[in-house]
Amino acid sequence: MTRAVVITGVGAVTPLGVGAPTLIERWVAGESGIEDGLGRCREFEPTEHMSRREARRADRFTQLAQVAAAEAIEQAGWDSEPPYDTTEIGCVIGTGVGGIATIEDQHSVMLERGGGAMSPLCVPQMMPNAAAGAVAMRHGLRGECYGTVSACAAGAQAIGEGMRLVERGALRACVVGGSEAGVTPLGIAAFEAMGATSKLGISRPFDRDRDGFVMGEGAGVMVLEDAEAATERGATVLGRLTGYGATADAYHLTAPDPEGDGAARAIASALGDAGVEPGEVGYVNAHGTSTELNDRSETEALRRAFGEHAGAIPVSSLKSSIGHLLGAAGAVEAVATVLAIERGVAPPTINLEHPDEGLDLDYVPGQARPLEGDGAPLVAISNSFGFGGHNVVLCAEAAE
Repeated sequence: MTRAVVITGVGAVTPLGVGAPTLIERWVAGESGIEDGLGRCREFEPTEHMSRREARRADRFTQLAQVAAAEAIEQAGWDSEPPYDTTEIGCVIGTGVGGIATIEDQHSVMLERGGGAMSPLCVPQMMPNAAAGAVAMRHGLRGECYGTVSACAAGAQAIGEGMRLVERGALRACVVGGSEAGVTPLGIAAFEAMGATSKLGISRPFDRDRDGFVMGEGAGVMVLEDAEAATERGATVLGRLTGYGATADAYHLTAPDPEGDGAARAIASALGDAGVEPGEVGYVNAHGTSTELNDRSETEALRRAFGEHAGAIPVSSLKSSIGHLLGAAGAVEAVATVLAIERGVAPPTINLEHPDEGLDLDYVPGQARPLEGDGAPLVAISNSFGFGGHNVVLCAEAAE
């Protein structure tokens, strides 16, 4: 029997600030967290949330994940004592590059002072599964625990995989999400060498003047629970996670399929998994990177998946406000999507002043607007696409 999955807690640390409410409120207001061409979490100070010892023993991407997870778990109402046997609570946290700051720092130590001077914490800090392990240890979660590494789709994939674990009854609950702290000298230089990032330092998805994405950092985490179990314990439900679709382009290591075939199939798969018709979708949180190739291929994928309905759906990009959080992007965007339909609002794509030729969907330029419903709970999808051709789409429904 497939079990229904509900969302009982969300947490986020982003360039817009610390906390999921801050994320959605500032995005809806049209604010930007990008400064000097980068989306750094400037309001995040690790020692305000953990001891100095804990902070020293964790790479920044793990610190971000722990804080977002703590917020989500507190909102779910089980921060002091988990409501289920801890062997039935899992943790899946995705990342694109893991502890890259640790790698850079310790590589310098090795070159300057020799291997013997390197920190014994180098490996546990740099490994991509460090965030998942740290969150599980901090909260005593003893069920299935691992990290997903699928480039910019990693955070969304972690949520989808956690959903499946709860759906099939392998877990009663799962803490899921993504975290990234790749705004480092190596990370910045590597993406600049590809020609993928904006020279102007402005994120403007779907605009004719866009010139690449803006790098950002952050984390987004959700608590997923078996719907029946959550109801039994009297949990407050924020929304339902109803669909998950994942495909591969098998086309190019970095470029998306220009026809949007893989992305369209992922959208169709998520809708099919949710039992939702295209006409029932009221909002799309776009991957929307502000790159020529992604914006066009995603627009084409939406046309393919939604047909005549594509032009009637509000489609907006959070990356316009916070930049591209790489492996954390899909998780942060999923959190924002759930909060958007909970509030009944389509947040804006900021900096969109001149839509590029052929990009003619409703990208919600400039200002947020109310989402119109027909009395039924609002339904939305969140798109995440990654280098290597990874396509992940999540479908969520507002709580009744």
